[in-house]
Amino acid sequence: MRSGILLSPPHLAGNELQFVKLALEQGRWASGGENLDVFEHRLDCFLGSGYSVGLSSGTAAIHLALIILGVKQDDEVLCQSFTFSASANPITYVGAKPVFIDSEAETWNMCPEALEEAIRDRIAKGKKPKAIIVVHLYGMPAKMDEITAVAAKYEIPLVEDAAEALGSAYKGQKCGTFGEMSVLSFNGNKIITTSGGGALVCRNLEQKNKAVFLSTQALDNAPHYQHSEIGYNYRMSNISAGIGRGQMEVLPQRVEARRKNHEFYTELFRNIEGVTVFTEPGADFFSNHWLSAVIIDPEIAGFTREDLRLKFLEDDIESRPLWKPMHLQPVFADAPYYGKKVAEELFENGLCLPSGSSLTDAERERIKNRIFAVKNI
Repeated sequence: MRSGILLSPPHLAGNELQFVKLALEQGRWASGGENLDVFEHRLDCFLGSGYSVGLSSGTAAIHLALIILGVKQDDEVLCQSFTFSASANPITYVGAKPVFIDSEAETWNMCPEALEEAIRDRIAKGKKPKAIIVVHLYGMPAKMDEITAVAAKYEIPLVEDAAEALGSAYKGQKCGTFGEMSVLSFNGNKIITTSGGGALVCRNLEQKNKAVFLSTQALDNAPHYQHSEIGYNYRMSNISAGIGRGQMEVLPQRVEARRKNHEFYTELFRNIEGVTVFTEPGADFFSNHWLSAVIIDPEIAGFTREDLRLKFLEDDIESRPLWKPMHLQPVFADAPYYGKKVAEELFENGLCLPSGSSLTDAERERIKNRIFAVKNI
């Protein structure tokens, strides 16, 4: 019996166990230690700027970013609608209210025009937003020139959710270096993993020190346990950082493998009418192609995204619909929304395809056979 093909499974580098053993031998199992220091340093070196703080998740990183930026109860935060819920949930953690923004069709990310429309309208209503959360969806860089220009024009800090975009770049600048604060994820399905974890990329040491303080229960400098602020148990463990330290050794190879998967799908669908492979709109964009995805026009293709998903399942191959926009989620039903229906149409017709960096030629052949078989439905 053949094993299943997962959408984006973790892929070991080879030296993770060595660094985990080091943490155990040094007696540094929890927060703090050589692995965490080295992992953060290697992230900074890879990005080329910033001060990384290893945390328990990317969600925790967004939460801390909003706290450090001063977002409070009843404030409003502008957030990309077409994303995973982890981009939006932390807004509610601080008691603020999300205002969702539609995507543009080229990168599937936050539409700069809808963003400015929302800012103007919220200001006219007497509620200037306190932050903007932009996401580089599936590894594709957003239109950062336009978005940062709007943020600067209205003096609203930008939180850059680069959870899916480690290794991606816009005009040669690495994703994770554009925001006032930026967020990375090392969840098990990401391009590299710490088994679970994330990082907050700060712009200065003051921000980093504050993030470390808050993520370790906001423990005051005193001989006893004293707390003057509310803190969180968000710091990444030294063992998890050891896994990440091993993963960082092969990050360029992981990006290369994901981009080769994208090339495979581009060639595979070249002669199948009605299917569009999600790709960079121009030379300014470099995507790690964390997940390869397609948009299917059922009237032209003769099959729907659901037809293809179910055909994959017949051979135990995992695929997933694109993210359901946040403004369509029941939990955010009352949140304001600005834009048109770009995100809704992407969700309706889009599918994420198996994109793991460990995909074999035999697995790619299975995927190819299922894609060709769907035409016979």
